[in-house]
Amino acid sequence: MDKKQNLALRLDDVGACSKRYEVYSSWSFGLGNLRLSGNWLFLKYLPPWKRWGPYRELRANEWEMIFQLLEVFRAKLTVAVTAAWADAQDRLIPFPRKFPEAASALKRGVRRGLIEIANHGLTHCVLQDNRFKPKWFSGNRRFHREFLDEVPLDIQEEHIRHSQQVLQDWLEAEVVTFVPPGNAFIEPTLQIASRHGLRFVSCYTPRRLLDSVTIIGDEQVLPFHDRDIVLHGMEWFRALLVREQQNDFCFVRELGEHLISTTTSEVKVPV
Repeated sequence: MDKKQNLALRLDDVGACSKRYEVYSSWSFGLGNLRLSGNWLFLKYLPPWKRWGPYRELRANEWEMIFQLLEVFRAKLTVAVTAAWADAQDRLIPFPRKFPEAASALKRGVRRGLIEIANHGLTHCVLQDNRFKPKWFSGNRRFHREFLDEVPLDIQEEHIRHSQQVLQDWLEAEVVTFVPPGNAFIEPTLQIASRHGLRFVSCYTPRRLLDSVTIIGDEQVLPFHDRDIVLHGMEWFRALLVREQQNDFCFVRELGEHLISTTTSEVKVPV
């Protein structure tokens, strides 16, 4: 009998304004010198041309259904929460205030040991000049990546500091896992994350041990988005659990702790 493998399920984008404002299309059509893009005006909002938003937030009753399925399958789930909803560059609404019922449900899930809350940034997007808002004739996906190299480090630090404060005050518990929005970060971002108590990083990047943080990568992580459940329903999530039930489910932070304990002989490199 094959030995079970550890697997962390990770659900991203909870509380992120990207579900409303990240609007783009990858479709284009050319005929001679004429080219039409799916990003033209309203096309990017319509199926089959749209690729991401808009879509709604998961509701409190849906989180309860998710918890029930986790219990049935003896599973765990890491939930990456964006700490504040951005309505405008100067208007940020903390997640527990924007979505109080969902926030209460998630807090219950943490206390029941079913979910781990991870830090998914403060805004998930670039606030400067309201760059995250939809454009008339182009997509805006790039501006829904919060820790790009073009974002000054002092802003990155403030976003991580503020997001940790919001999440930890809400949960009354430590948050130690960091999921950079869109898999985008630069090396100094990791130093900043470490200064604010984030010890494990989970995204699509090579796994490695550093002095201050452990980069888990996605080798034993199955990432998906709240969008998948909103669009495809709870049966989609149930089917995922059925498909993966041969694994030992764990939190992302537990993968990180295991990685550290099994590689203590390796030489860590400084960030």
